[in-house]
Amino acid sequence: MVFDIYKRGQGKYTRLCSAFGAAIIAGLGCWQLYIKLEGAEWGLSKQATLLIATMVPAGLFVALCLLIFLLVNKQSIADFMISAEGEMKKVSWSSRKEIAVSTFIVIIVVIVMATLLGVADFGFRLFFNEVIGV
Repeated sequence: MVFDIYKRGQGKYTRLCSAFGAAIIAGLGCWQLYIKLEGAEWGLSKQATLLIATMVPAGLFVALCLLIFLLVNKQSIADFMISAEGEMKKVSWSSRKEIAVSTFIVIIVVIVMATLLGVADFGFRLFFNEVIGV
């Protein structure tokens, strides 16, 4: 059947998040289309223009949602998402403390490097102003 979910329960969160992300992008695009169509001059009555501006993006959104559903449940794409979710479960994530320490070290290194580069720039500027006399 066309609307069966392929391997139900496997890769559930990856497929759901991918589908919701794609649906949000499609929704924002349809909203922009609505704004463009609402401001267009069709030479029709205000009610007919509003009907066109509303129904075209709504129909496009429904069609895109169906396409997203079919793509997320396509065998090759679903198998990829299932294996990607399985691999993400194998990753050993850093603890909150490790991330805080690493972030602190990066900030300190950036500050030290910025200071050294600033001092070097100032020194070269003084040196070349004296040598070249600009």
